[in-house]
This record gives sequence, structure tokens and C-alpha cells, in this order.
Amino acid sequence: MQARMQNPAFVLSGAMQPIQEIFKAVHSGGVDAQTLELVHLRVSQINGCSACVDAGAKTARKSGVSDERLATVAAWREAPYFTDEERAALALAEAATRLADRPDAVNDEIWDGAAAFFDEKQLAAIVLMIGVTNLFNRLNATTRQIAGAWG
Repeated sequence: MQARMQNPAFVLSGAMQPIQEIFKAVHSGGVDAQTLELVHLRVSQINGCSACVDAGAKTARKSGVSDERLATVAAWREAPYFTDEERAALALAEAATRLADRPDAVNDEIWDGAAAFFDEKQLAAIVLMIGVTNLFNRLNATTRQIAGAWG
């Protein structure tokens, strides 16, 4: 496989800096880094972005996510390795990524489940992580970015 082009955020001058600022803001929102990395990884799995899954697994491992959790995040509902807080964040991540799958994709049950564990600032960080991950997934999948090509 060969990339169709460089990631568009690198091609257009000034595009990457604001995205990096969003990531910086996300990580200042008070959510545990491992939870954010699990959210990023799960969203990337759903979207089939091999570059983001690869990079996300590496970043998650660096943040301390165990191999068991990395191997089972796609099946987090059935795996015993996740806290209730992480499960709420993962449920929100899945619902917000799969907006077209059903009406009211992010229903009150999912939102309230996350709000039971996270305050408004933390919810903002999780929602922004979901959004920016979806952005990168779409950029990378469209341009066929190669898993592992970024280091």
C-alpha cells in the first residue's frame, strides 16, 4: 500500500498547529491520559484508520495502558480490564463516532453515564478527543496513510 498524498494537515500551511492546540487543550481537561488514549484508539478502530490505530496503540502503551487492555479495547464491554469510568468514556466515543447508525446516537443514557463520572470540563476534553480523532481518521483513511510510517 502507498499513501495517496501526505496528510492534508501537513500539506496546507497552518493547518496542523490548530489541531495540535486542540490536543493540548484535551490533555489539560483533567481526564486521565490512559482514558483519552483508549478513546482515541477505539474511535480509530471503528473508523478503520490503520495509521491512527497503530499510532494510538503506541501512544497508549507509552501512557501505561497494558497489553491486555490494548488487545481488548475493541471488546471493552466483555473484557474485565476497564473501569466503569473508562467504559462510560468508551460508550460515549462509540456513540459519537457512529452518529449515522441510529437516531439519537448519543442518547441521554450514554451522555448521563459519562456525566456521572466526568465534570463539564472533562466531558469537553473527551468530546474534543473524539472529534479530533474522527478528523484525523478521515484525513488518514482518505489519503491512505500507512500504519507505522510516522515512527
